Amino acid sequence: MTPVHQIWFLDLLDIFLVALLFYRLLILVKGTRSAQMYVGLLVIVLVGLVAREFDLIAVKWIVESLKTVWLIAFVILFQPELRHALAQFGRTRYFRSFLRGDSYGVLGEVVRAVETLAQHRHGALIVLERNVGLRNFVETGRRLDARVSAELLVTLFSPGSPLHDGAVILREEQAVAASCILPLSSNPLFATAIGTRHRAALGLSEESDAAVIVVSEQTGGISVAYRGQLKQRLDEGELRSELSRIFRVRPADEPPAPTESESAGAASEKAAG
Repeated sequence: MTPVHQIWFLDLLDIFLVALLFYRLLILVKGTRSAQMYVGLLVIVLVGLVAREFDLIAVKWIVESLKTVWLIAFVILFQPELRHALAQFGRTRYFRSFLRGDSYGVLGEVVRAVETLAQHRHGALIVLERNVGLRNFVETGRRLDARVSAELLVTLFSPGSPLHDGAVILREEQAVAASCILPLSSNPLFATAIGTRHRAALGLSEESDAAVIVVSEQTGGISVAYRGQLKQRLDEGELRSELSRIFRVRPADEPPAPTESESAGAASEKAAG
């Protein structure tokens, strides 16, 4: 077989990209009504190939006539999937840094929900994913894939909700999963000083760059854990300022996670204040 290009690697790259394109399209339409339309289009393509191979004049004429409208029909039929695919492509971590200013337009919804939960003293644990993926922790909970709103978060953490235990993980504008299990802090100095929710928030902040918001069920106090540090007794304005500061931080400017002694010192200073 003679290669199309003089450089054989380009032929392999061409085949790989086409296979990847079809694979991603199959993943997008899997489990939707569009899957049946996708199969129908493939059947038409196969019929066209058979008609060309065996010179079936009538069938070949019909397929050739449809070529002029195939592109328009494809865009119309798969419009939702194409929009979803482009949005997912733009949200990958390789391009996320270019969109940093708009990555978390739902911070206002989160702050509003936390304020309501604090007023009613409903315990809450809300994780805002940043650059480090949290798939392992998402898989410990119940998948949601719902658009973030203050009402949704308040409902999830209401005492009567079956998903109020554990953490809700947010990824940009989506609540990915609820009732997720987080690792407890490995710092023994925090073992008796704070509750389980706060230890879980610190534990995740020690393992990732996520920002974790905690609402205390006993006091209604608001705390934020980030990079192994816990800021407590925040009001609405302080919470908004802290989240804005965290999500303006570029990956290259990330502060290193504090040592156990530094974390303990910060906690004792906060308690003394």
